[in-house]
This record gives sequence, structure tokens and C-alpha cells, in this order.
Amino acid sequence: MTDRRTVIADAAISTIAREGLRGFTHRAVDRTAGLAEGSTSYYFRTREALLFAAVARMAELDTLDVGDVPELGGTVGLDTLTDLVAAVVRGWLTDGRERTLARFELTLESTRRPALRARMLSYGTTFRLMAERMIAAAGASEPGRRARTLVAHLDGLLLHQLTRAGTGELDDVDLRSACRDLLVMALA
Repeated sequence: MTDRRTVIADAAISTIAREGLRGFTHRAVDRTAGLAEGSTSYYFRTREALLFAAVARMAELDTLDVGDVPELGGTVGLDTLTDLVAAVVRGWLTDGRERTLARFELTLESTRRPALRARMLSYGTTFRLMAERMIAAAGASEPGRRARTLVAHLDGLLLHQLTRAGTGELDDVDLRSACRDLLVMALA
């Protein structure tokens, strides 16, 4: 059974994704979680504590998603990397859509809130390091720099797909091609 703090953190993510931070209140999270009014404030006294719980839960769930990626050893080919990256991106656009929306909402908010910014930077470190290991496993030079660029491009792709900017949603074939193109640039 899921503990109450986890239920609340999941509901906080859903509330942020659905309402944005203007609609993010303890009461809204109570309603989303189906809990009695006051339950959220009992566990997370301040709005900041509730935001930090949402960030920690997003990091936990996103890490589980990426955790399905096998350990990369030796030289890894472009096709293998493309399949791995496309699967994670597709997952964050479907099952993890709310988390991805909430992450972008919180990323923008973090430009105005230093404590939240520190949490968001820590959250992103895991994924930048994973990208760096992928780039290194593919044999490219300067994996740190290239990984930062790859993550920035993948964030742009995610944002583009979430907002349906431009041509709209990419099917699996086009999404895989887009991920491959980004990897080719990162590895060049």
C-alpha cells in the first residue's frame, strides 16, 4: 500500500500539471488525492514543503523510468542509444505526461525561487549524468558538454510535443527519427 506522503506528492504533481502553480494549494491537492480537507497541510505544513515533495517524487519516478535503461558498457551503437532515448521520451509524453508538464512548470518557477532552483538543478543532475554516460559509451569526446546540449535539445522536443507546437504530435517512427537526429548531432 502506498503511504500517505506518496499519495499527496503524486496528487501535487497532478495538480501542478492540471492547474499550474496558480491553482496549486493544499486544498486543491487534497481534492486531487481524494483526501479530507487539511490532510495535505498536516503532512506538508508549507507550500514550499509540498513543492519540494512533488520535486522529490518526480525525480524518484523519472529515475525509475530511466532505471529501465540497461547498464551501458563498452562501445554502444547509435541504434541502441536511439531506441533507449526514444523509449524514455515516449514514456515521458504518455504515462509520465503529468510529471513532464509539472517539471516544466516548476522549472519556470525556479527562475524566481532560489530554493526551488537548487532542488530542480539537483533533480536534473541524474539525467545529465545518464546522458553523459551514454555519450561516453558511444565513444564521443567531451561527453559532459555534449550531454548538456543533448538534454537541452530533448527538453525542447518534449516541450514542443507537450504543447503541440508546430506540426503536432510525432508518431513513434517520427519521434525515433527526431531522437536519432539529436543523438547524431550530440555524437558528431
